Amino acid sequence: MHFNKAPMKNLLMFILSTLPYTVSSETITLNPNTQLQGEFIQGGLIRGKTLANNRIFLDEKPIRTTPEGQFAFGFGRDATKTSTFSIIASSGEKLSHTLKVQSRDYKLQKVNGVPQKTVTPPKSVLGRIKKETQLVKSARKTDSNATDFLSTFQWPLIGPITGVYGSQRIYNGTPKRPHYGLDIAAPVGTIVKAPTDVTITLVHQNMYYSGGTLIMDHGYGISSTFIHLDEVLVKVGDKIKKGDIVAKVGSKGRSTGPHLDWRINWFGVRLDPALIMPDMPTTKR
Repeated sequence: MHFNKAPMKNLLMFILSTLPYTVSSETITLNPNTQLQGEFIQGGLIRGKTLANNRIFLDEKPIRTTPEGQFAFGFGRDATKTSTFSIIASSGEKLSHTLKVQSRDYKLQKVNGVPQKTVTPPKSVLGRIKKETQLVKSARKTDSNATDFLSTFQWPLIGPITGVYGSQRIYNGTPKRPHYGLDIAAPVGTIVKAPTDVTITLVHQNMYYSGGTLIMDHGYGISSTFIHLDEVLVKVGDKIKKGDIVAKVGSKGRSTGPHLDWRINWFGVRLDPALIMPDMPTTKR
């Protein structure tokens, strides 16, 4: 870790509030007023706090903070090995810090002899796919003032993990998009719960690729997506409490069997839910 300038002067001393517990996380103190916590790895979600009147940036892009100076950001699947986190004080003085981002090895699976219609969708559905993609992108642009992203997340479903973040299949020699979620297997109709308090931003009962699709806002660009659902039980605008039932497991869309595919985003950056969760419990709650 490297500071590009000497620590900022004339800042009021500030006692940092305790950040939410993050499993196997690392805490980095940049100065007496700024702390980052999370997994500094591809797919990692980082939560932090600074002085309320500081402005902060990741690779020169501004990050919005809460009135108390709390914030979040994340590193995508293929994030570079370093990223620059900058703080600009009210005095205008700037402090930059180089964050080291750990690389990961992702699972690759080659599958040959797959019918071509499975690899490439027919032209007749391309318009539908485009519209549904725009709906998802729009929901993930939500930048609300909710602070639910600071909460400890709970498992939305208990079951075997059958798919992991970052893995990729190669069908008939053609690489497909990486898998950006965490798959949890369960029978069709199994209830699915909200991982934190959330506000519902998108509901679709059957998208072409993702089947029943639900997007939930945690605030400040952090969102959760549940896909391949059999049924979504909430509507857009609903404010849901952590642990409330929101959907049922299904196998709709492009799915090989019933499961919940859980995805977390920081706006358009796709993160790994497994990195913020404890080990899966062995019994259902």
